[in-house]
Amino acid sequence: MKVRKTFITISIITLVIIGLISISWKPILWSLVLFGPLIFIGISDILQKKHTIKRNFPVIGRGRYLLEKIRPEIMQYFVETDIEGRPINRMFRNLVYQRAKKANDTVPFGTQMDVYREGYEWLDHSMYACNDNDKNAHPRVNVGNPDCKKPYNASLLNISAMSFGSLSKNAVLALNKGAKEGNFAHNTGEGGISPYHLKHGGDLIWQIGTGYFGCRTHDGKFCVDTFTKKATLPNVKMIEIKISQGAKPGHGGILPAIKNTEEIAEIRDVPAHTDVNSPPSHSAFTSPTELMNFIKLLRDKSGGKPIGFKLCVGKKEEFIDLCKAMVSTGIKPDFITVDGGEGGTGAAPVEFSNSLGMPLRDGLAFVTDTLMGFDLKKDIKIIASGKIFSAFHIARIIALGADMVNSARAMMLAIGCIQARECNNNTCPVGVATQNKSLMKGLDVEDKSIRVANFHQETLLSFSELIAATGVANPSHLKRHHINRRINMNTVLKYDDIFPYTEVGSLLFSTNN
Repeated sequence: MKVRKTFITISIITLVIIGLISISWKPILWSLVLFGPLIFIGISDILQKKHTIKRNFPVIGRGRYLLEKIRPEIMQYFVETDIEGRPINRMFRNLVYQRAKKANDTVPFGTQMDVYREGYEWLDHSMYACNDNDKNAHPRVNVGNPDCKKPYNASLLNISAMSFGSLSKNAVLALNKGAKEGNFAHNTGEGGISPYHLKHGGDLIWQIGTGYFGCRTHDGKFCVDTFTKKATLPNVKMIEIKISQGAKPGHGGILPAIKNTEEIAEIRDVPAHTDVNSPPSHSAFTSPTELMNFIKLLRDKSGGKPIGFKLCVGKKEEFIDLCKAMVSTGIKPDFITVDGGEGGTGAAPVEFSNSLGMPLRDGLAFVTDTLMGFDLKKDIKIIASGKIFSAFHIARIIALGADMVNSARAMMLAIGCIQARECNNNTCPVGVATQNKSLMKGLDVEDKSIRVANFHQETLLSFSELIAATGVANPSHLKRHHINRRINMNTVLKYDDIFPYTEVGSLLFSTNN
C-alpha cells in the first residue's frame, strides 16, 4: 500500500493535464480552486512527522481526526464495547495519547465510570496526604539476589516484551530510544536482539523463548556459545526465560510468513518467508530442577546478570513445584514476571486469548503468596504485566505484591498504535506492527521516541501524586488494604479480604511435614 506515492503521482498528473488543457481552454484553470488546496494539504500531510495516519494516508487520513473532535457524539458508535455495551479501554487510550503528547490529561464532569457497578475499584485517600513526596522522583527497584553479581537498578515502569518481526524496525527504534531517554528498560520479546535494539543504547531485558531465537542451534536447540556472546553485551541488563505469555499460554509464539523477511530470518536463524511457530514448551529443561539449573547456567554465562522467568499462571501445583525446587537446590531466579491471561498484544487463537490462563490479579496474588509461603519473596522481585495503562493500574498491582510493572499496549499506543487489529496481516496503517516499508516509513522515530519517554515520565509522576494522596511515601508501602472493590450494590471488600495474605514461611512448615 503506497498511498503517499500514489497521491504524489496523481497530483503531478492532474497538474500536467490542467496545464496542457489550459493552453487552448483557459477556464480549466478554475479547477485549481478545487484541486490546488487538496494537493497542498496532501503534501503538507506527507511532510509533517507528528501524525503517522496523515503521513501514510494524505488528505483521507484527516477523517480520523475529524471524528476525534466530535467523539462524544460520533465516536461512541465506533469503539469496542463489552457484553453489556459499555465502552472499554477508550478512556485509557485517550489517557496514553494525552500523556505521550504531554497534553492536558485532566477531565471535567467528575468520575467517568459507574461507581456503583460491580467491579468498580478505588484507593483509600488520607486526610494526612504526604507533602514531602518527591513528585519528580523516578522510582527504582534493585533486581538481583545474593547470587547475582551484576544487579540492575530498574525503573518501576518498563516496556513489556514485543519482538522485532511482530513490530517494525521503526517501532523498535522509537521504543528503545524512548527507553534510553527516559532511563528505563526495553524487553526485546522472544524474537531476539536486533540491530534496532542496540542502535540507541537503551537498557535491554533479553527475552529467551522456546524457539531460542538469537541463541539457537540449526535444529532449534539452545546454544550456550551464542547465548554467552549476546548475554554479555553491555546493553543487556537482565535475561528473561519466557515459559508462557498471557495472549496464548501453552502456545508458542507466531510470526506469519508475510512478516518473516530476510533480515528477520537471519536474526532468528530460521528460513525466510515461512511461518515461524515456536514450540509450546522448552527443550532446555523438562522439570523444575532442570529449570533451576538452566537459570544457574544463564547467570554464570552472562557474567552474573539477573536471570528470571515469565509465565502466565496455569496449574498452581506446577508453580508450587518450582518453589520447592528453589528451596531444595538453593538456586533462585532474580525475578519472576507474571503475565495476565487478559494481556498480550500479539495475535493469538481466539480460544487461547479468551479462555486460557489466569487473569493478572489472581495470578499475581497467587505467585506473591506462594513465594511468601516458601520464604522466597525477599530474594525475588516480581514484575507484572497485563493491560496496565494508568497510575491506578500500577498502584493496584504494586499493592497486590508486584515490585515493578511492564506495559506493552500503552507503549504501542504511545508510538501511534490505533488498535486497528491488523498486526498479523502486515497492514498496520500506522507502521507499528508491520514489515511493509511504505507503512513503517510514516512512523517518525524521533517524534515517537519522545512520546514514549513522555508517557513513562507523566505516568510515574501521576503515580507519585496518587500514592501521596493515600499517605504513602514509598511504593513498597502500598498494601492490599489500600484497594477497595465493589462486589455488588451493598458489598465492598478490600483486597486483603479478597486475596488474604499468606504467612511468611508457612508453606515450608507444611511441606516439611
